This record gives sequence, structure tokens and C-alpha cells, in this order.
Amino acid sequence: MEYMIVTVFVGVLSSAISIFVIKKLDKAKFQIFIEQAKAKAKVIEHEAEVALKDAQLKAKMECDREFKNARREYEIMLSKIEKKERDLNEHLESELKTIKVEKEQIVEKNRQITTLKEGLEQQKKTYEEKTLEAIKILENASGLTQSEAKELMIKKVKEDSRAEISSIFRKKYKLAEQNSKNEINNMFSMAVTRYAGEFAAERLINNIPLSDEETKGKIIGKEGRNIKALEMLLGVDIIIDDTPNTITISSFNLYRRAVATKTIQELLEDGRIQPARIEEIYKKVKSEFDKNIQKEGEDVVMELGIKSMHPELIKLVGRLRYRASYGQNALAHTLEVAHLSGLLAAQMGGDAILARRAGLLHDIGKALTHEAAGSHVHLGAEICKRYDECDTVINAIYAHHGHEEPINVESASVCAADALSAARPGARREVLESFLKRVEEVENISTSKLGVLNAYAINAGREVRVIVKAELVNDDEAVLLATEIAKEIEEKVQYPGEIKVNVIRELRAESYAR
Repeated sequence: MEYMIVTVFVGVLSSAISIFVIKKLDKAKFQIFIEQAKAKAKVIEHEAEVALKDAQLKAKMECDREFKNARREYEIMLSKIEKKERDLNEHLESELKTIKVEKEQIVEKNRQITTLKEGLEQQKKTYEEKTLEAIKILENASGLTQSEAKELMIKKVKEDSRAEISSIFRKKYKLAEQNSKNEINNMFSMAVTRYAGEFAAERLINNIPLSDEETKGKIIGKEGRNIKALEMLLGVDIIIDDTPNTITISSFNLYRRAVATKTIQELLEDGRIQPARIEEIYKKVKSEFDKNIQKEGEDVVMELGIKSMHPELIKLVGRLRYRASYGQNALAHTLEVAHLSGLLAAQMGGDAILARRAGLLHDIGKALTHEAAGSHVHLGAEICKRYDECDTVINAIYAHHGHEEPINVESASVCAADALSAARPGARREVLESFLKRVEEVENISTSKLGVLNAYAINAGREVRVIVKAELVNDDEAVLLATEIAKEIEEKVQYPGEIKVNVIRELRAESYAR
């Protein structure tokens, strides 16, 4: 028992000693760790102090370098400023010296002007005294007072001035008249050269070529029923004669002739020529023509740069394609007038687009003359009024045939352009040979009269200029001669419109200074 107690005691004591020894060992190890940490902290602190000192040293060196650079730049700028200041001071001193000199010159000039002014005042006073003495002497010599002499002198000056003014006015008036004519001629020539229309090419017949002679029989039909149906439906004359492989369509109406030509051509291509088929093809072709008329009118309006126009007027413009006057196609004439009107109006400072619009519509009544009674002028004016066209367009329609006077530049341009388009040789179906023959007859009639030196037909044969001998024909006889020539032309010559006979009598005197 005692042995067990001793054994337990020894075990407990040994455990306590072991525990104590272990704690001592752990405490020693912890102390070592603390010492190591302190040592490392000291090393880090030392390294930090060294790094800080290096950074401070580098910063100080960088600051010193920047300071030196800044000081150097400052010294350079300061030297430049000092130099500019010296230059400015030198310039100011020079300017002050110049101003001082100029001031002295101005003072001297003012002194001279004052002296001259005093001298002028003295001369003026002397002049007035001399003038008064001269007036008294003149009054005594002439027996007139000063006011009476003044009135007489003013009257004389007025008379002389009036004569001089009249002479100047006459010269200037003649010069202005001559220049205006030259300017007008230049305008016309420039407009015509910039737009030159074609010669008249409208005819009264169309020829359709055939592939063979048998086709003529198909066109005629059994007992002539096909050709009768064609002529009755189309409103044209169809001529089938001995001309090989050709049939002729004749009509004064361009629209009907064109429709008939197209209808027969399609019938020939189709091959089925009989009354029912003829009527069917005719309706189809007529419908196509109506659409083309509208499109052609729209194309013309667009070509002329006209922004808007009533659809009915556009359609009538297209219908002018199938209207002719003296062999001249109405649409071709209308386009020529529209372009010329625009060119002339632009040269005279007018509205070119408005002039082209008036030129396009000036003959619009011709599209209605086959349907309504009356002249194309009144028909055109009425249709344009109905569709609210402006006063310039209405006036141009009336004025281009002399029913009214032009109200502005645009209307006058249309009148001039219409005369140019219709009167130029070749514009209308008046063959050049017949035109030349008519002009020659007019000139021969004029030169056959007693006292005539020369005669010239001008303005496309619408005027004849007759030059007479002043020694043989006086002013009264010149009037009588013009009447005689005009009357003989009326009796012997065929011409459209009118011909102006202009007799010119000029006396020229010559002498030589030796």
C-alpha cells in the first residue's frame, strides 16, 4: 500500500516537473522569437532611414537643378525684356524728335497761312474797291444802272445757253437713237444666233411603203369596203395609184394624218385587214396618241423650266404638234418663240421664265381652231383667262397680232420673237425660190421709178428701203413716190402680211479747203 502511494506520488511529481520544464522551454523559445523580431525591426527601420535620406538627397538635387534651370530662363527673359525696353525707349525718343520737328513745321505753316489770309483779305478789299470804281465808270458810259445791266447780261446768257443746250440735246438725242437701234439689233442677232430653228418641213401627204403590190389589194378590200372604212373612220384621203409599193395618205389635218398613218402601219404588221379590225386598231392608236400628246406637253413645259401649268393647257401645248401654219409646225414655232423670248427678255433685264411662258402660250389658240369658231388670238386669250394665267401672258397673246400694246418687257419680247420666227426666210412653207422672186419683184418695182438711185428689200421682204436723188425728188414728191410704189406692189406682188415702203431723200454737199 505504501508502495503504491509512493509510486503515485513519484508519478505526480514527475508530471509536475515535466510540465514546469516544458513551460520554461516554451518561454525561452518565445523570448528568442521576440529578440529576432526586434532585430528585424531594427534592420527595417535602418533601411527605411537610409532610403529616406537617399530620397531627400535626390529631391534636393532635383530641386537645385530645376531652380538653376528656372533661374537661367529668368535671366534670359529678363535680358530680352531689358533689350526691348531699350529699343522702345530709343524709338520713343526718335518719334518725339520727329513730332517736335513736325510741330515746328505746322506752326511755321500756320504762320504762313495767316500771312497769306491777311494778304488775300487785303487783295479782296482792293478788288471790291476797283470793282465799284469800274461799275461806276460803266454806268456812266452805258447809261444803265447796275441792275439793268445785270438783267440784260442774264437775258443774253440765257439765249446763248438755250441755243447751246438745244444743239447738245439734238446731238445726244441722235446718238441715243442710234445707240438704241444698234443695241436692239445686237439683242436680236445674239438671240437668233443662240437659238436657230429649223426650216419648215410640214407636208400635206404621208407615204407608206409596202412590201409588195398584193398588199394594195388587201388595203382596198373586197368591193373597196376596207378603203372606204379606213377613209370614213380616219377622215383622210387614201390614194392608191400606179406608184409601186406605195400608198399615199393626204389630209390638211396633221393629227388625223398621223393617226391614219400609224393605224395603217399597224394593220399591215398585223395582216388582218377588215372593217372590225380597222376600228379596233384605230381606237387603240388614238388612245396612244392622246397619251403621247399629254406627255409631249409635259416634256415641253419641263424643258422650258416652267414650274406649273394647268393640265388642260399642257394638253393643248402637246396638240400643237399636230397643227401647222403656212407649213410651219405650230409646236416648233411656239418653242422657237419661247426660247427667243426668254433670251431677249434676259438681255433687257426682264423675267426670262415669264417670257418663255408667254411665248409658249402665245399661239395656244391654234390648238382649238379646228373645234371652235373665232381667231386663234381670242380663243387663246379666253382659254388662258379661264385657267388663271397672268396679265403678261394674256397681253402677249393679244399684242403679238397688234390687238394691244405690250405692257412690259416680257410681252414685247414675245412680239419680237414671233416676228423673228415667222418672218425669217425658210421658217414657213414659202420656198426660198419664191421668196427671192418676190423680193426681186419688189426691188424692181421700186427702182423703175424716176429719181430712184437704189432699192433694198430688208426685214425678210417686209420692208423696202428706197434711196432717191435729192436733186430730182423733193420732200413732197418723196411722200407721193412711197404711195405709188406701195400701190404697185399691192397690184403686182403676192405676199403675206404687209410691206413697208421707206423712201429716203438725202442731200450731201461737199467742198474742199485748200
